[in-house]
Amino acid sequence: MPGKLTAKGRATRSRIVEGAAAVLRERGLASATLDDIMARTGTSKSQLFHYFPAGKDELLVAVARFEADQVLEDQQPYLGRLDSWEAWEQWRDVVIRRYEAQGDQCPLGSLFLQIGRSTPGARAIVVELLRRWQESLAAGIRALQAADALPAELDVDVRAAALLAGIQGGVSILLSTGRSTHLRAALDQGIADLRRAGGAVV
Repeated sequence: MPGKLTAKGRATRSRIVEGAAAVLRERGLASATLDDIMARTGTSKSQLFHYFPAGKDELLVAVARFEADQVLEDQQPYLGRLDSWEAWEQWRDVVIRRYEAQGDQCPLGSLFLQIGRSTPGARAIVVELLRRWQESLAAGIRALQAADALPAELDVDVRAAALLAGIQGGVSILLSTGRSTHLRAALDQGIADLRRAGGAVV
């Protein structure tokens, strides 16, 4: 559908998705209704089903994709330029602030509980999010290698995967406890391990 829309149609669809995301964040999936979303976005039921013919499930998948994009967007510009240790520390601070502000509520996680990972497109969203995130971390590690801050023989993909796994583990614990202690530890340890690999004193 998005690829077949006019510029105005794409803008309308985006407005519906962003409005739905705001409603779901505020009211939660259990309480939010299509009427709430229509009221927030100023759209009629016919408009809603024009852009999302399969109804609520299709809209939820679109919101999940939007929320996944936000996970990475909220880490910018630092995630896209991890070319110095200072940039890595700034990125670390942004990640912690994002998840501490979110607390024990995860819009993306809640959406996947609602729509189920077996829903067409849902699992692909998670896979794509993690792939893009890991690739950004790997690009940052390669940038440090290019600056001779890390050895060329360092296994970039393994380091990036381990760092991402640590973050996700920390986020999972935060969602269970409301505390960011483990997320902070995962980020601090992951960056410290990188610095030691480059011969820096931590």
